[in-house]
Amino acid sequence: MAELPEFQKKQYAFAAHIRDPDHAPAPEGIEDRRMGVYRNLFFNNLRNLLGGMFPVTRKILSDDRWAHLIRLFMQRHRADTPYFLQLPREFLDFLQHEYELQEDDFPFLLELAHYEYAEIELSISEDVNDVDGVDPEADLVANVPVKSALTRVFAYRYPVHRVSPDYLPQEPAEQPVFLALYRGEDDKVHFLELNPVTAGLLEAIEHNEKGQTGEQMLRSLAKQIGYPDADALVAHGATALNEMRQLEILTGARPPA
Repeated sequence: MAELPEFQKKQYAFAAHIRDPDHAPAPEGIEDRRMGVYRNLFFNNLRNLLGGMFPVTRKILSDDRWAHLIRLFMQRHRADTPYFLQLPREFLDFLQHEYELQEDDFPFLLELAHYEYAEIELSISEDVNDVDGVDPEADLVANVPVKSALTRVFAYRYPVHRVSPDYLPQEPAEQPVFLALYRGEDDKVHFLELNPVTAGLLEAIEHNEKGQTGEQMLRSLAKQIGYPDADALVAHGATALNEMRQLEILTGARPPA
């Protein structure tokens, strides 16, 4: 392989020093005062930008711990995209695959970062609902409920939606925490905490390849979980379905095939 031109060597040296000034020397011939301007500019911009994208994570960490995470991110991660809107995905990838949790880290750190990333991803998503054949006022029990393309459902071990400087759980919840994140016509991202049955119903709606009606899915769910009164579950499910439609988690329903 041909040797790199001198200007490219300096570019690589410059970038390496910006990422890791303690271990990568600055290019020769550049005054340290000037390099310091670039070092501080890159680091502070990245620290502040990610702090705004992961606001709860930033609030619960000390200034030193947050700065340490940003420095490790700069040192270890090689981003696949130059776009600012993709930066949260890169930071989450770093936390999930390149960062080793320390003994004094919050045990929910990765889940919280994922939750905050999911909010960002949904806020900028260009997904569009296919409303062809969907009746927004249809009976959701007698017809085939349709989930909004701007709804995401996740299961966490910790109640990450409640984390704050005043609430820092040290142990997982007794049961999985199911959360639906959704974006409505107001273009704002909201969340709804789900119980296991409602979460199972939403999952069934999302993967409803057979085109089952709301009632069919609820009766199937009752059988799966051993619920003793399927009729009661259908009645409760009808209430949950209508609530999710009002929140725009569901867009309506299609007629059964």
